[in-house]
Amino acid sequence: MDAADLRARIRTIPDWPEPGVQFRDITPLLRDGPALNALVEIFAGRYADHGLAAIAGIEARGFILGAALAHELGIGFIPVRKQGKLPFETISESYTLEYGHATVEVHSDAAAPGERVLVVDDLVATGGTMIAAARLMHTLGAHVVETAAVIDLPGLGGSARIRAAGLPLFTLMEF
Repeated sequence: MDAADLRARIRTIPDWPEPGVQFRDITPLLRDGPALNALVEIFAGRYADHGLAAIAGIEARGFILGAALAHELGIGFIPVRKQGKLPFETISESYTLEYGHATVEVHSDAAAPGERVLVVDDLVATGGTMIAAARLMHTLGAHVVETAAVIDLPGLGGSARIRAAGLPLFTLMEF
């Protein structure tokens, strides 16, 4: 199964969560076992030799891909959560997204200085969430090897913002 097969399993939901937004829904892809397996294998093949210590997955759909990928690679998983959802001492980073503002957090001991981390989410829209998650890893002293997502929405400028912030980015497909 290749990227085109996976792309065919992405559902577009118009006007959600607000009018004018074309939401790219990966849940049909996740529901398809062979497609999910192929997706994880594509990412695992890319990152198997990167010496990663952990995958930092962004809430919520980044948790799914990130945890599956961490399991496949035999490394740890770091949840990057919305503000107020983690029970231990946290650090936070605020950012702007396509329809508002938000803050993400990680535990203050989520990554150690020098650890090699991959930041993962389902898609890149304006890039704010990905950049904020990478900044959290940098604050902890970790080295962000790359940022990655299944989908890039280049028309929203996020991938350009991520690269302009000095972060390498890999995406599997564009819409």
